Amino acid sequence: MSNILWVIKTTLPASWREFEVTSFAQSLLDSGAACVHHNQVTSTYKWDGEILSEKEWSLEIKVSNSNKSSVVDKLQSLHPYDVPQLIFLKCESSNEYLKWVNSQ
Repeated sequence: MSNILWVIKTTLPASWREFEVTSFAQSLLDSGAACVHHNQVTSTYKWDGEILSEKEWSLEIKVSNSNKSSVVDKLQSLHPYDVPQLIFLKCESSNEYLKWVNSQ
């Protein structure tokens, strides 16, 4: 079992309703993610030379090293944005949590 835990961060449009975000998260769980946290945030960013500030859904996806590739593939195939935020954080966790993540 690998000792690496990944947290993948992404965002989705605020126009999505809770059940749509949950359905998206379910697809990630089916692909090997252990847990998906989601909440609404406001993002401020530059796009095409303009500064924009919009509400979005923020997702934090916990995944084992062995399932990371399949979860990223699913994210890229389903994501609605032209350039989705995909941030990969290599993390340490408690042994118990890591064992659970790796069991998924």
